[in-house]
Formats: sequence, structure tokens, C-alpha cells
Amino acid sequence: MTAPADQERQGKRGAAEQLEEEPIVHILWINAGLSCDGDSVALTAATQPSIEEIALGALPGLPKVAVHWPLIDFESGPMQGSDVFIEWFFRAARGELEPFVLVVEGSIPNESIKQEGYWCGFGNDPATGQPRTTSEWLDILAPKATAVLAAGTCATYGGIHAMAGNPTGAMGVADYLGWDWRSKAGLPIVNVPGCPIQPDNLSETILYLLYQLTGQAPMIPLDEALRPTWLFGQTVHEGCDRAGYYEQGQFAVEYGSSKCLVKIGCWGPVVRCNVPKRGWMNGIGGCPNVGGICIACTMPGFPDKFMPFMDEPPGARVSSAASGVYGGVVRGLRHITLKTVDKEPKWRTKGRALLTGYKAPWS
Repeated sequence: MTAPADQERQGKRGAAEQLEEEPIVHILWINAGLSCDGDSVALTAATQPSIEEIALGALPGLPKVAVHWPLIDFESGPMQGSDVFIEWFFRAARGELEPFVLVVEGSIPNESIKQEGYWCGFGNDPATGQPRTTSEWLDILAPKATAVLAAGTCATYGGIHAMAGNPTGAMGVADYLGWDWRSKAGLPIVNVPGCPIQPDNLSETILYLLYQLTGQAPMIPLDEALRPTWLFGQTVHEGCDRAGYYEQGQFAVEYGSSKCLVKIGCWGPVVRCNVPKRGWMNGIGGCPNVGGICIACTMPGFPDKFMPFMDEPPGARVSSAASGVYGGVVRGLRHITLKTVDKEPKWRTKGRALLTGYKAPWS
């Protein structure tokens, strides 16, 4: 027979081995594209869920996660330094990390349109000692990744760096890898745009992918621009607190007004974004909610198709004119109705007399 102490030791050893064998999903975050790192900064404000809840596995059913992100890396930390941090990416390149989700922040420059140097890179190539460009990392890691997520408008569609006349030939991840590209798990590129990104939109999408990798969620639903449909299925206008003013033909002509912002440059009626409904942090803020116009930063055509930002959008001139006529009639009718309903009914008079209109059946 085995002594109780030996049984206890065997039990602890078995539990330790089980923990060691528990699969880990690695998140490799490259913010070495053309970017201001604003999307990384935004993610620190996420609360539904927070990046800490994802990294610490604090949510039910979440697999064990190792986040290799310049802002958070529990495996390396500040003491080991950048060499240990970047080693995780070399391990993935050698096929030693399985599975992993590749998150890309920043647009991808075209390294072939210059004579020398490089636009952006991340660490050095061990074979040559020369900088390894961001596009080379994509070439190496994307085929090995279980999922690829483009975070922010620069990574999704090119963003500011991809404006007409830019010298870098910048593009989004889908432009670089191909819009029909699929990961080895059969997943398309997942685009979560925003300049910067709405924090919870990004953390929620990461969470969805992690649950999907464990078989707890169906295929992520994406629109034609590869955006999650539950986040980008409606326009800014449909979720805007100011939409009622548009219907009534009441438009702001200067900043500081509470009315619809279309005439001073808001593209909300045609832009797919949930910020007015979701807010920015903890349900608070968001561009039109605080008086800022929507400049369409979640759209593939941003910024070129929506400039100049402060001018009235072309379509708005027609729609706002029609809304002005229609809204004038609607406001008149509502004013008439308001006069009748914004007062107590006739039988409810001031004073102590009981005049309810009730008639007793025995009288």
C-alpha cells in the first residue's frame, strides 16, 4: 500500500504536470508598422473586458493566455529586457509556439519602392544581423498564425500613412497579405478599425477569437471590409444622440451646439461605427456625444475620401435640405400635440374635489 504522504506527493506531482501540459494561446503583438501606437494606448482603457482580465485568464472558459505585447509581457518583464521579449517572435518563426494569434498595429510600407534602407522593422535578422522589416515578419509569421488581427485603421486599411502622395506606399494588412487570405485555421484577417481604436471593440474581438480557438464560439461574423458585424453593422447616425435633431431638420452651424453636426462636417449618416452607442471609456464620451464631428476613421476610404473634414459632406447638402422641409412640418405637428398632452386631463382639477369621472354602478 502507498503511504498517505506518498499519495499526497504523487497527487501534487500529477497536478503540476497537468498544469504544465495545459495549452497556452500566445498573443504576439507587433506594433512596428507605421503607427503612433495609439491603439496600444487605447487598449489600456478597455473594461469590457480589460486586457488584464484576458492576460490573467480571469474570464470563464478562457484558455491560458500569454500576451507578448510591448506594454504588457509577464513572461519577460522589464528586468529581462527587449532581447527576451523578441525571442518569443523568433520562437514563433521557428514553429515553436502553437497556437498563437498575431496582432498587427500600424500600416505596412512597401519596402520595394526605394533604393536603400528600410521604412520600419522589428529586431534584427539572426542570419544577417540586419534589421528585419515589418513586412518580412508578416511573411514569416502569418502562415504559422492561427489567426491574424489588424488593430486600428492604419493596420486595417492603411490609414493616414496611406494618403495619396505618401512616399512609403503604405497599405493595410489585408492589402499586403490579400483580402482572400486565410490562416492555417481557415480564419480570414479580422479588421478592427479606428483612429485610434475604440478600446472595448478591440478587447472584445480578441476575446471572441480566443473563445473561437477553444471551440466555444462560431466563426467570427465579418462584413465585406472584414470588420466584426456586431460592432460595425450600424452607422454612427443610427446610434447618435443627435439623430433626432436631424429628423427635425435642426442643424448646428457652430461648435458647441447640441443639434445635429452634419452641416459642420459630420459624416455620421454613412459611417459604420458604434462609438456613439458604446461611448469611449466605460460608456462615456465618443466623438459626436461630446460635440465632435465624425471624420469616418473606421472606413476603408479614410482619410482621402472624407476630406476636407470641416466642410459639409456632399450628400448632406441634399439630405439636410430635404430634412429641413420635412422637419419643419414635423415640428409644427408635434408642437400642436405637445399642447394637448403636456397638461393634466380635464377631470383632474387642482384642489381637493374628487372629480375622477367614475360612476358608481349603484347610483
